[in-house]
Amino acid sequence: MVPGHLQIKGNYYYTVLNYVDEDGNRRTKWQTTGLLSKNNKKRAEAILMERRIEFLPPEPKAPLEETTFADFMLEWLEHVRHTIETVTYASYSLNVKEIIVPFFRKRNILLRELTAHDIQKFYNERLKTVKASSVKRYHANIHKALKYAVKMEMIPYNPADRVDLPKQERFIGSFYDTDEAQKLLEVVKGTKLELAVTLALFYGLRRSEIVGLRWDAIDFKSDTITIKHTVTTCHLDGKTTLIASDRGKSKASLRTLPLMPKFKEILLAMKEEQAKYRKMCGRSYNVEFLDYIYVDEMGTRISPGYITGTFPKLLEKHGLRHIRFHDLRHTAASLLLASGVPMKQIQEWLGHSDFSTTANIYAHLDYSSKLQSAKAMEKSLKF
Repeated sequence: MVPGHLQIKGNYYYTVLNYVDEDGNRRTKWQTTGLLSKNNKKRAEAILMERRIEFLPPEPKAPLEETTFADFMLEWLEHVRHTIETVTYASYSLNVKEIIVPFFRKRNILLRELTAHDIQKFYNERLKTVKASSVKRYHANIHKALKYAVKMEMIPYNPADRVDLPKQERFIGSFYDTDEAQKLLEVVKGTKLELAVTLALFYGLRRSEIVGLRWDAIDFKSDTITIKHTVTTCHLDGKTTLIASDRGKSKASLRTLPLMPKFKEILLAMKEEQAKYRKMCGRSYNVEFLDYIYVDEMGTRISPGYITGTFPKLLEKHGLRHIRFHDLRHTAASLLLASGVPMKQIQEWLGHSDFSTTANIYAHLDYSSKLQSAKAMEKSLKF
């Protein structure tokens, strides 16, 4: 039975009940008795007693389960799984499950008790073994997850807003000079890597763009090659998966380039060769990848992993300086710069999303613009 009393308001008796709501807050409930205050006190008291007995206050809410930050990160990962690309999710999953969760699981820190200091300690610890760029990727996941926690009213503010991020060193890619590039073209001739290396050196194509190149991207009449499909490798749930997509790394990645006579000749020859192999192999030929250009003799699409694994072996076999396959893209940019091609045109050729990306990576190679500046100063100042 809840406590209560009578209250006169406007010459009428009211019952006032006192109780605690589901959130633990004290409340009062006013109800009229319909009785005038004159000569009706006993009847009003009887009504009050009846209401005190009959009134059932709301059940208090069960206390919120204490969620650890590690468990929350896993919950958030599942929440975003169907809102992002599979390749992006695979990257998130690797960061969260392999790096972030194990660190915070050992410390058993609750989500509501997580501080900027806790996050900073994690970043500082990781910096002992990885580069600043990796820490920034962890931060992107943590910040996005905590932003969601704020939105869901699980925490009052985002502690990741208060941490200091490490300064990322400027990236300077390796690249071949003209002689090295020419030598590479000679040693890959006639191998399975020939198409990949040639496209990477000439067009600056990414590995995913080379493997994803299909025959419908080639317009032999207009002499154009359109980059509009990619094939990417990702590691998800302990398995290596190939993801084919009509979306590029960015909108700028979807670009149309001129099909030069030499490449037109190579591709036409490949088309004839594939038709010959299909006829020779009959039912054994893999028809799953008929749309793709980069396939082997049995019609199976060359995988991105094949390029990554075979390329360094080829360099070592022929005594060439070790670089990554992706560095052939940097080589293409450096050769364009050395030939006086403006940075803006190189951005469009490579399919960078914005000019700053191109400028930040290749500004140190832009000798021609520095030479123009030097000549301009030489005309202005006399020594």
